Amino acid sequence: MSSAEARSAVRQALTPEAVAKLGTMELRARAIVEGHLSGQHASTHRGASVEFVDHREYAPGDEPRHIDWKLYGRTDRLFVKEYEAETNLSLHLLVDVSRSMDFASGGVTKLRHATFLAAALAYIATRQRDAVGLFLFDHAVRQALPAMTKPAHLARLFEALEAAAGGEDTRLTSALEEIAQHIPRRALVVLLSDLLDDPAAVLRSLGYFRHRGHDLIVLHTLDPAELNLDYRGTVAFEDLESAERLSVEVSDVRAGYLAELRRFLAAYRHGCRDRSIDYALMDTSAPFDVAISAYLAHRRGVVAKRRVGGR
Repeated sequence: MSSAEARSAVRQALTPEAVAKLGTMELRARAIVEGHLSGQHASTHRGASVEFVDHREYAPGDEPRHIDWKLYGRTDRLFVKEYEAETNLSLHLLVDVSRSMDFASGGVTKLRHATFLAAALAYIATRQRDAVGLFLFDHAVRQALPAMTKPAHLARLFEALEAAAGGEDTRLTSALEEIAQHIPRRALVVLLSDLLDDPAAVLRSLGYFRHRGHDLIVLHTLDPAELNLDYRGTVAFEDLESAERLSVEVSDVRAGYLAELRRFLAAYRHGCRDRSIDYALMDTSAPFDVAISAYLAHRRGVVAKRRVGGR
């Protein structure tokens, strides 16, 4: 099998439905990341300095400058100092658990899709020894885990994502402003949400993160039915948050709906661009390796531009 055929096979296997059937969030994260991207991803950011972690016994090929000569004087054995990079940025995952995220036209809900992506990003960051934090929110923060690097912390983060369930109504502005107060240090912030709120108000709230020096990525998570309105005949639609029901002949409203959707998406896409925020549309029917590859491409592009600019 050629490499292209292998990639195609993996892409077909990593459907949201297939990933949802895997046993644990850790297994799902590993499948998403290692199934296609193992060894390919680059660090999202570089360490600013290094911190001593531990000793290990000297092995041929180790650089002599890392030998702890004081310890050699006490033990008559050669040990090498090991260091861990201290990163400029920690990663904070912001996952929208409002009721609208419980929608699915088939396969998995927007919320499940978002938690799978968040788990994969956490797995990548932890493997790079970057600190990862998590906020689950609807109109307010429902659960918060501080950014840490320990394996036990990643397990707790997976548990929180696994247990995430549809909450209350969406008020992104109040939730984002609350979260911004809890991330005091410069960080990489990834928002996973359907963004079903007023774009102008949401973009103002996202601006708070940029003003505080955070790097921000928005993964706009939508169901294919929301993107295409691929229904036929008369359909009864129900608002998951207000429970309001409306029966319409889809052919009568499709053109108007799609035009409004284009304006909605453009408002976020252009608004994020104007604020130097990375934006990517996440179709919940798409294979996960495609989504993760898009995320990493965003990061590589952002980091490359900043290095060229001397930032």
